Amino acid sequence: MEKQLDYDSVSNKLTQQGIIVDGAEVHGILCGMLCGGMSLTDLKWQEALSETINQGESFDDQTEHLLNALFNQTCQQLLEPEFALNLLLPEDHAPINDRGAALINWVQGFMLGFGLHQQDLMQCSEDVKEALEDFSDISRMEEPMDADEESEKALFEVEEYVKVSAILCFSELGQSLLDDQQDTPSVH
Repeated sequence: MEKQLDYDSVSNKLTQQGIIVDGAEVHGILCGMLCGGMSLTDLKWQEALSETINQGESFDDQTEHLLNALFNQTCQQLLEPEFALNLLLPEDHAPINDRGAALINWVQGFMLGFGLHQQDLMQCSEDVKEALEDFSDISRMEEPMDADEESEKALFEVEEYVKVSAILCFSELGQSLLDDQQDTPSVH
């Protein structure tokens, strides 16, 4: 299996290509689109990312390869039965405020991606609506955190809540590979 992409390598490659968002935000956008109901085989995500993070310019081959790998990794994690989604965030040893800022970027990206694919919140469950309201609150957090055990625990709890909420959205609105296969006609 291909090595899992991590926050630092994705963010560094994006920066090298002149893209001003970090890996957390890009991962959040991809998760948001998938959790909002985008088909796993829909390639429109590439155009959406180009529009939202690269001023509509196409990506060079290296960046396109990186984004494809990140998209595939994200799909694979969302389809795992054991809550395998890993938010693309800095490592635990990074300064707490860097990790907090990345989590906010991830949530903002998720909200953007989700909004691109799910405009009808009336059909969503109360749990999904509540999670999206909480994401909206999280995306506006600005308070610097102290590097203490209490703040670490609070950040961990928010990260876990975000992860579980994203999985909830995907399980309710996301498409499985079976959904994608039903769209293609079969020859008997």
